[in-house]
Formats: sequence, C-alpha cells, structure tokens
Amino acid sequence: MFGFHAWDLLIVLLIALVIFGPKKLPEIGGAVGKSIREFKKATNEITESIQAPPSKTPEARQISSTPAASTVSPELHQATPEVVASEQE
Repeated sequence: MFGFHAWDLLIVLLIALVIFGPKKLPEIGGAVGKSIREFKKATNEITESIQAPPSKTPEARQISSTPAASTVSPELHQATPEVVASEQE
C-alpha cells in the first residue's frame, strides 16, 4: 500500500536498535503498543457513544419503570394518593 517491503522494515528496526540500544528498545516498543491500545479503546468508545441511541433521563427511567395506573389495583391507589398525583404530573 505505501510501498514498504520487508527490507525497509528491517532497515528501520536496525537503525532503531543502533540508536536506542538493546535495553531501551523493548521499553519503547511496549510504550508504543500501550499507546496504540489506548487510542483504539478511546476511538471505539467515541464511536459507540455516537452510534448509541440517546439514553433516557433518570426521571424518565423512573416514570417508565413504575406500573401504569390501569395495572395497579384500586386499593393501592386509595392507600397512596401521592403516587397517583405523581403519575399524573
């Protein structure tokens, strides 16, 4: 795709080995790998947050999780009038 061949990669790695030395090269490789993983993770999180449907507000979740007035027995409504008032709001 970019015109790189195995020899090009080998030459770059050889130059990096000469510049940084055999002790520092694994540390650099680990740091680069960790950075790439974190970048991919952040990219995936952003993509998922854009593609995900908007979540309901906490108030909407609470109202939708309460049973509808028609499914609750009349005795319960008579015992707790504040629940009926909050459902009508």
